[in-house]
Amino acid sequence: MAEETFGVADYLVVALMLLISAAIGVYYRFTGGKQKTVQEYLLADRNMSIVPVAFSLMASFMSAVTLLGVSSENYSYGTQFVVINFAYGLVTPIAAYGYLPVFYELQATSAYEYLERRFGKATRLFASIAFSFQMILYMGIVLYAPALALSAVTGISLVISILSVGAVCTFYSTIGGMKAVLVTDVFQSLLMFAAVYCVIIKGTIDAGGLDKVWQIAYDGGRIEFDNFSVDPTVRHTVWSLVIGGGFTYLTLYAVNQAQIQRLLCVKSLKKSQQALWLSWPILTALSLSTSFSGLAIYSRYFDCDPLLAKQIDSNDQLLPYFVVDTLSYLPGISGLFVAGIFSGSLSTVSSAVNSLAAVTLEDYIRPVLVKMGKSSKLTEKRSTLLTKILVLLYGILCIGMAFVAQSLGGVLQASLTIFGVVGGPLFGTFTLGMFFWITNEVGAISGLAMGLAISLWIGFGGPKPPPPYLPVSTEGCEDPVFAALRLGNATSTALRDDSEYFYLYRLSYMWYVVIGFGVTVLFGVFVSFVYGKLVLKEVKLVEAKLFSPFIKRILPREFKEFKEVATINGSFENNMNHVGVKDIENSTSF
Repeated sequence: MAEETFGVADYLVVALMLLISAAIGVYYRFTGGKQKTVQEYLLADRNMSIVPVAFSLMASFMSAVTLLGVSSENYSYGTQFVVINFAYGLVTPIAAYGYLPVFYELQATSAYEYLERRFGKATRLFASIAFSFQMILYMGIVLYAPALALSAVTGISLVISILSVGAVCTFYSTIGGMKAVLVTDVFQSLLMFAAVYCVIIKGTIDAGGLDKVWQIAYDGGRIEFDNFSVDPTVRHTVWSLVIGGGFTYLTLYAVNQAQIQRLLCVKSLKKSQQALWLSWPILTALSLSTSFSGLAIYSRYFDCDPLLAKQIDSNDQLLPYFVVDTLSYLPGISGLFVAGIFSGSLSTVSSAVNSLAAVTLEDYIRPVLVKMGKSSKLTEKRSTLLTKILVLLYGILCIGMAFVAQSLGGVLQASLTIFGVVGGPLFGTFTLGMFFWITNEVGAISGLAMGLAISLWIGFGGPKPPPPYLPVSTEGCEDPVFAALRLGNATSTALRDDSEYFYLYRLSYMWYVVIGFGVTVLFGVFVSFVYGKLVLKEVKLVEAKLFSPFIKRILPREFKEFKEVATINGSFENNMNHVGVKDIENSTSF
């Protein structure tokens, strides 16, 4: 089926998209500073405008996971997930004004340099390793997702799909640096919107109008926005989406290396905040559009579900299957759709490999050379070359990880699970530093370790109950064989009894990030307090700029007056001795 419906025009469209993406990388390799400095290669010389940065912020998070996962989510589980967009708007001010000013004032290539300045080298290393683990896993998912789409549409093997997308992405990221990544993200974002609106327009026309799409979805039990259940085992509720979704957003846009690196590519803090604000409506527009595309798909298959009818192997293939089924007669449209899916993956993987290279250089390699007394050998030219090699190596690793991503389940839930179980504790660690002046390195490391242990156990432990799919049918399928499958397996999952499963494994995946954050902060504060009282008997002073603007106004006087002095080797020394806990307690009220 697939090989007959993907014609020459479709292949040309996909090839053109890949060539344009690669050409952007070539262009920035030979223009401007020609990627000869680390600052240009990793931070685009800090002179980008807010529009490409805003699009890149959206694309590096949403990507192919949105196009495949959110459409499938609304088809299979209903529209409750849409509520998460409300959470994004609520917490954007927290990221923009509570966390971003700290990173912008620090002006460090690696966000984890903050943790060294605030706590120490061990905390920085621990956190950066956790981030690397998170992003490597995520890269595998976002490369596997479009490969799945291409396989479903064209019949080309997953291996060829993964290799082609991974190779192009690695190529332009390696030679073009951050400038190429940002500009291709804009181009690829537009293709993502185009792919989604092809589906929406076709589905709406076939159904007979927007009102018909909505009515069919309503009759099928897909319309739901007001599930206020307080049961944490319910997969999606207003509470889990607003709270869990808000925390997920903050793990990405407040402290994630990939996003912080983009936000430092503009000239001023104000422009950086503007870019973050602009990314929110772009992100919401794509999310809402993709959600409605899921309803448009349902309006066609509400009485002949492709999964039950054995036409597809996974609900994540619904979107490409719809394109093949309804748009393949139009030359180039299927190709445009696949180009949009590819674009989503390219934008995310390029940001991941770029940020991983930055972390590896700044958090792993440079500190080792400093300790060995060989930091002078890492010249600007050598640093830039080494960073390009790292991007290339991470691109190859990404391709390898894509081959194991099939075991992680649905792309949307799998990606949010990874962000939750690792991102929550990392977000908690930065919060310990920016919002609590009594915390110390022992507390920060203990909190991060405990948060990771608990959230990884809950997130990846099992067995877990299968998700409660809404009822589907094969009643309208032409083949009479499918009539026996009417209201089959999908309905039974909605009526199951989950009490036999361990309670923590039944929790909604949206709570993983909240649990990881909460355990990290609570345990980190507790250990810091006990260790500070019983062992240190003092509070380590750090500069006030390392605290959130929300906290600076209530900091003890000693912190406001304290300054660090840079030494020859780039480390920092205190210009005041540590002050006893009682001294600080006497100067302000906790």
